[in-house]
Amino acid sequence: MSARFICLTSALALTAVQASAEMNFNRIASFPVIKNMAEGEDTKRESSPEIIDATADGMTLVYTDSPLGALGMIDITDPANPAPKGNIDLGGEPTSVAIVGTTAYVGVNTSESYTQPSGFLKAIDTNTGAEVAACDLGGQPDSVAKAKDGSFISVAIENERDEDLNDGVIPQLPAGNLVMINTTEGGLDCSSMKMVDLTGLADIAGSDPEPEYVSINGLGETVITLQENNHMVVVSKDGEVLNHFSAGAVDLKDIDATDERGALIFTESQDGRLREPDAVTWIDDTHFAIANEGDYNGGSRGWTIFNKDGTVVYESGTDFEKAIIQIGHYPDKRSDSKGVEPESVTFGEFGGTPYVFVGAERASVVGVYDVTDPANPVLKQLLSSGVGPEGYVTIPERNLLVSANEKDLIEDGGARAHVMLFEYQDAPAQYPHLTSEGADELIGWGAISGMVADEDGMIYAVNDSFYSFQPSIFKIDPSQTPARIVDVIRVHRANGQPAQKLDLEGITLDGKGGFWLASEGRTDRAIPHALYHVTAEGLIKGHKQEFGLPAELMAVEKRFGFEGITKIGDTLWMAVQREWKDDPKNHVKLVAYNTETKEWGAVHYPKAEPAKGWTGLSEIVAHGDYVYVIERDNQHDDRAVTKKVYRIPAAEMVPAALGGELPVVSKELVRDLLPDLKSTGGYVLDKVEGLAILKDGTAFVSTDNDGVDDSSGETMFWTIGNVAN
Repeated sequence: MSARFICLTSALALTAVQASAEMNFNRIASFPVIKNMAEGEDTKRESSPEIIDATADGMTLVYTDSPLGALGMIDITDPANPAPKGNIDLGGEPTSVAIVGTTAYVGVNTSESYTQPSGFLKAIDTNTGAEVAACDLGGQPDSVAKAKDGSFISVAIENERDEDLNDGVIPQLPAGNLVMINTTEGGLDCSSMKMVDLTGLADIAGSDPEPEYVSINGLGETVITLQENNHMVVVSKDGEVLNHFSAGAVDLKDIDATDERGALIFTESQDGRLREPDAVTWIDDTHFAIANEGDYNGGSRGWTIFNKDGTVVYESGTDFEKAIIQIGHYPDKRSDSKGVEPESVTFGEFGGTPYVFVGAERASVVGVYDVTDPANPVLKQLLSSGVGPEGYVTIPERNLLVSANEKDLIEDGGARAHVMLFEYQDAPAQYPHLTSEGADELIGWGAISGMVADEDGMIYAVNDSFYSFQPSIFKIDPSQTPARIVDVIRVHRANGQPAQKLDLEGITLDGKGGFWLASEGRTDRAIPHALYHVTAEGLIKGHKQEFGLPAELMAVEKRFGFEGITKIGDTLWMAVQREWKDDPKNHVKLVAYNTETKEWGAVHYPKAEPAKGWTGLSEIVAHGDYVYVIERDNQHDDRAVTKKVYRIPAAEMVPAALGGELPVVSKELVRDLLPDLKSTGGYVLDKVEGLAILKDGTAFVSTDNDGVDDSSGETMFWTIGNVAN
């Protein structure tokens, strides 16, 4: 391999360059929590970091892990290189944690039924792992909060409902309440316990308050969300109810409220949508913010700032969700439920600026808002987190923001659950890499697959079958930072309807203003392996513009078909992702179709032996004297081995007749993409699927975010420099 390929400039830095640097939060590390399992433990078990806090010195993170019944600890002395400190068994299900000094106060659920809830507040010495105190809470704890001076702990006793009983409708007794307990030097004073009755306050099921989340301000006042009751309560440090009021409702306009169709169509409305808040955080002694995740009757897809007198100071409406739509993180399969589902909200002051951090659970995004003026918050950034962000902690004295991401995709072979660290830096924002912000209309996007560059420097990309009712071609301007989706072309038929039964995985120019598209087939779902010739407007004029595979290929086909298409002269070349029935082991076909003679042929490409799972091709692009391909495995995070760009001499791309022995082309490594995929502090994404090469040889690479379905939604789009020099 030549030195110039080794030394190609990583363009993640290039894609992040802005005109002038300013303070931004950038991810610096990700910690897979399975690393906290002891040697010899079964790491295939589910592990899930949910609520997280830090010791007073800011050097150790402590999180609840419900599936393991444990507290996990992470050494962040060097935050860019977090290290495991192990798990502490709790003898029950931890629900929340708050740390005073080095003592972790943990709510532990020991309930054996919904009708007889039980639980404890335990004090755990994080230095030794020893339990130093425990108080019987008389019910099932949910959220735990500490007073700012550490003098007492507030616990939301939810006594949650049985969602299978009466469709989950409340009331379902016993009722929940608020418990307040004084701390001692590293312990608890159980005799000081105050149980605050919250019944009779809410208009919705007032006999059955279900406290969800608590936060304590500088005056020692506890604010409590009653999510299912759509109600807020403010309690003094002495246990007196100071105020209570409905969380209210929001009229939502221009949203996608239907998830069955596999399309991003923001034309629907929901009026009077109950907020049903989950998390709450004080901003100052007068104002608090709530995340309106919703439950069975509501969810307003945004967040709200209240004055503690019950006045709404700020309502995000759909603005937060629309910002998430623009960066490709909208979870379409949750459209008829609660959209992006803001679940978490956290406060921290960094460099003199007060920030509220809003976590969208289903979008796996953290919104960073400057709340200098609580009536006019300013969205400063959207950060990509791990899958299903649940809890956050801010460590301003170390310029750190930390997210705990609870979703562990071990059963699906996906990414493991991670804790992610972000640093407040005097540096450009690294994320997003791609956005539709600034387009004339709201463009929702996701599942970016094949790409191609035009002569004018624009890049066109297709989405795959996740959006089965909305096959699209996106026009991207890569000269901007972040790169901008400036237009969208809908692939449609002569009747004006979306062209269904497509799984678009490749796109190339036809040289006449239109496009050739490659669709990966799946016979068991009646999706054909096929090529489509479309106009500049995305029209498939008729059956003459649809090209199915010849009998020789269909006789040996498998579901893992075309992943990319390119054009050399009159010949289209398609990369087949994995071996078909007649291919030698670790060889895949590059299939040729001559658009003039209508002849089919192929060559064989030698791919890597997979270390785990499988390896295959996911893109093909002709440029100059070479044909470039992406070769990748299907592995995430630390398991990933093969994410590479290779090139093949174009002179070797001479197709042989199908059905006989095929010539094997040679390949040369252009770039190992693993360092790029690790450079933003996240875990390695598995689906590197797009490659486009500009006229001057500058190459851009992109990842497929699976339509934010069991995925963080993160899309990486970056340049790997000039591959042609």
